[in-house]
Amino acid sequence: MARRIGIHWFALTLTIVLSLLVQPCFSIYCDEDDCYDLLGVTQNANSSEIKKAYYKLSLKHHPDKNPDPESKKLFVKIANAYEILKNEATREQYDYALAHPEEFFYNTARYYHAYYGHKTDTRAVLVGLLLIVSIFQYLNQWTRYNQAIDMVKKTPAYKNKLRALELQRTGGMANRKKGNKPMDKYEHISRSLTMQPESSAEFAICDRKVEEELGKELNLDIKGTEKPAVWDLIGIRFILLPYTLGKLLLWYGCWFWRYNVKRAPYSWEDASYLTRRSLRASLDSWISIDESTKEDLIERRLWEKSNFESYVAEMRKESKRRR
Repeated sequence: MARRIGIHWFALTLTIVLSLLVQPCFSIYCDEDDCYDLLGVTQNANSSEIKKAYYKLSLKHHPDKNPDPESKKLFVKIANAYEILKNEATREQYDYALAHPEEFFYNTARYYHAYYGHKTDTRAVLVGLLLIVSIFQYLNQWTRYNQAIDMVKKTPAYKNKLRALELQRTGGMANRKKGNKPMDKYEHISRSLTMQPESSAEFAICDRKVEEELGKELNLDIKGTEKPAVWDLIGIRFILLPYTLGKLLLWYGCWFWRYNVKRAPYSWEDASYLTRRSLRASLDSWISIDESTKEDLIERRLWEKSNFESYVAEMRKESKRRR
């Protein structure tokens, strides 16, 4: 039942949206009126007939000739209709919209392109688009990062690290060696409840500040949610695209000269890159691997097809054995 109601609401919303979109197709040129009817000509009228009809009506309804407010509104519509029909391109688009009203997206796009396309610099549009996308990207990254930080701060592991750091700063470890049990921040909070309201409030504020300061000292490394950086924005990357392409070409040139022409042995960094690419592992995954495992993988020379196939076969056997 709920699913059926949801489908009905979706259909109703879609109908309203389409109706709002369809409406501009019929009224985008001369509002609800017909441009030909406003000038009093037929659709087959030529340019001279349209021009003659416009001048005749303008003499009758021009604000300088006729002070009536309604006549002034009509003159604006007549002038707009004449601007559309006097140009062959816009007249052809208008005739097409009349003949094909169902193609509202296409007709609307042609209208705005004809009237605003030549007035707008493409470079300005590109810069504005990159700026808007970069702003949304930056805000979205900060939102995701703050949400991840809040989730990590609620975990027991984070609270234990925070407590250990506080003990280290306050000399709690030294007191423990002497046999004195240190009083952590939770005991401070419980004892503060027995104080006067003003003192308790001040203590709570002070305790939160201390906790925030300690939290800043902890290096929160959250995989998949790195701290946002301006250099990662689409707009900045687009601006630096020539530099990036030049750097990439230089890197490929050096690689080709060093390993294809001079036949030099692979360096540790380059061998790591080839191994990581063969395993299709991300940079974060590769960094998390211990050094001994990295050395073993690099010595296997997995970028060579035969070695990689042997490695995959070994992994499959090991997986079956563990099952």
